[in-house]
Amino acid sequence: MFIEDFEKYLREERGLSDNTVTAYLSDIDHFERFLLSQGVRDLSEAGGPHIVAYLVELKKSDKSKSTVNRKLTSVKTFYRFLLREGAVSEDPTRDIKSPRIEKKDIQFLSVQDIDRLMSLPDDTVKGLRDRAILELMYATGLKASELVDLEVADVNLYMGFVKCSGEHVKARIVPIGRPAKNAIQKYLEEARPQLTRGRETPILFVNYLGEAMTRQGLWKVVGEYGVKGGFSVKLTPQIIRNSFAVHMLQNGADVKSIQELMGNEDVAAIQAYLQATKNRIKDVYDKTHPRA
Repeated sequence: MFIEDFEKYLREERGLSDNTVTAYLSDIDHFERFLLSQGVRDLSEAGGPHIVAYLVELKKSDKSKSTVNRKLTSVKTFYRFLLREGAVSEDPTRDIKSPRIEKKDIQFLSVQDIDRLMSLPDDTVKGLRDRAILELMYATGLKASELVDLEVADVNLYMGFVKCSGEHVKARIVPIGRPAKNAIQKYLEEARPQLTRGRETPILFVNYLGEAMTRQGLWKVVGEYGVKGGFSVKLTPQIIRNSFAVHMLQNGADVKSIQELMGNEDVAAIQAYLQATKNRIKDVYDKTHPRA
């Protein structure tokens, strides 16, 4: 009963994606099996010592700090939910702190690398589609899952914006510039009809079968251009999204605007982009100032 209500809470109130909900439920299932091994028959009967014992067990099994943190976050979220529902009188995770992990620097492309990336697709059917994809990703900072869910009706080339309103994402309007508009228009006029071959589908980006492109397919496309371009980082949709955010901040955009454009409710998540911008400025200073 607790698990079903928790899943409903994650989906309907938190608006989390299917993958994220699945991860939460998997973590809770893992924790519940641990409790059973300790003779605890009900999740609501767990106390602080059980949480600590669980963390020790994870450490013994050589789980990475990031994995331990994720599992602990799932357990914390679950018990906060139970506390809110009145299923427990106190939160057993209240005094449990997550292991500290070193933050990795955000990876992103330079503006020059972005320009080079956009020059890589050719004028074949595939190239026209891929250029539209790359231009739109950089123009909007959309996640891979959001981009593959876009429909033709979500794009307004006359007004210059896309509407992002997937089932598990925060609905928002994101402006697009002239390069993205031109690339999308050319794709819609010259490439997409050849890919769909007359088949009716509302999805904007399709594969060779005229069917909706998958996240895996999108990652493959982006990765191919990463290899072709010989960039210093392994190119992924997330790196293009990072580049969008960092370049906007470098050119004066405020954190709140970036937060809204990217559909990210957590300002703390934007701070990583801001830190990358500060690091970049310091790097330029160190390399160019005579007395740095």
